[in-house]
Amino acid sequence: MIDEADPLRSQRGPGAPFPDRVAPDAVLPAHGDEPSPVHTLADQELRLVSALVVLLATGLFLALPFVLSIGSVVFLPFVTALVLTIILSPLADRLALFGLPNPLASFLALMVFIGVLALGLTAVLHPAVSLFAEAPAMITRIGEHFSNLQGSLAWISRLNAQVAEIIGEQEGELVVLAGPSMLEQLAFATPTVVVEVLLTFLMAFFMIEARVRLRRRLLLERQHFGASLKAARVMRDVQDRVARYILTVGLINMGVGVIVAAGAWALGLGAPIMWGGLATLLNFIPYVGPLGMVALLTLFGLGTGDTPLVGLIPAAAYLALHTVESNIVTPSILGARFTMNPVMILLALSYFTWIWGVPGALLSVPILLSLTALIDHLGRPNVIGFLFGEPLFAGKVLEPEEDGRAAADQRI
Repeated sequence: MIDEADPLRSQRGPGAPFPDRVAPDAVLPAHGDEPSPVHTLADQELRLVSALVVLLATGLFLALPFVLSIGSVVFLPFVTALVLTIILSPLADRLALFGLPNPLASFLALMVFIGVLALGLTAVLHPAVSLFAEAPAMITRIGEHFSNLQGSLAWISRLNAQVAEIIGEQEGELVVLAGPSMLEQLAFATPTVVVEVLLTFLMAFFMIEARVRLRRRLLLERQHFGASLKAARVMRDVQDRVARYILTVGLINMGVGVIVAAGAWALGLGAPIMWGGLATLLNFIPYVGPLGMVALLTLFGLGTGDTPLVGLIPAAAYLALHTVESNIVTPSILGARFTMNPVMILLALSYFTWIWGVPGALLSVPILLSLTALIDHLGRPNVIGFLFGEPLFAGKVLEPEEDGRAAADQRI
């Protein structure tokens, strides 16, 4: 009779001695230690697919600038219109709550942006044209300052001349190649710029007007409820993150512009409103914009100041203001949600500036925010860990059915 309470007794033969206890050094066979061949093959296939994804992403990252640069007439208006749609959609939604038709709300939201942009450009360009007549006098003043500085460092020039005599350096002839003047370049570029601006605003209007239909299609044309829920979350998070960032940074930059305008008036600089508008616009370009503002204030101060030390006061005051704003005010207001890696900001800035110039520099941060929001929802790739044998993604990238069940259970 088999003892059902002791499974080990049933496995030994009849009459075999039964050990009262297992020796401490005995090694029992462990089930599941050896990986299944099917499981190993699946891991190899997953790693191969992940390697192909990394290679394709790297190739796309390297080839995309050439495609976008060559087709900038098409791609730049489209990307700009897409960013404007993300920024202005919350405003259009607010206007629609007042009972306005969707096309009218979209048009008014776009007109508000165009009005603010035109007001800022007018505040900057109109005084700049008036100061353009004083440019020769400022250039002369800057030359006088440098001449005085060169007189203080005349020993360096004499040393260079002596070295040239010892080496026997011969002076070469200067050849100047004739090229198109600034007015000719402006005349050739104006029609293209006008067409691109009109195309951008037209595409932005239709994209803003179609936002409701796009949301409906994203929510209703999915096979799983979880996929619809994930699409809604991604779209809402991208829109909220970019719109709130632009609105918050815009208000901070306007405050910086007001302080700069007041400081320019107090220091006696010409056209203080222009300097405030320049500070507001250039502060939208991280790192590079404030450096450009410091350079402009330095040149203007040297061109109007009595001494070089007095001319450097405006630039030094703005540099102190920017240091406080960028290291204390902006991080405390934006918080950890909008804090981005400075290396990623500089990489995006240089990447899109290389492709599209100044418009690319302005679009770099909104594009980086949108991509960051997408990656946070779809899954952040573990590229460094993948090089050392870890999976490319820590978990499942898309889990529509589980998200759907969780959401349904939560609602119940």
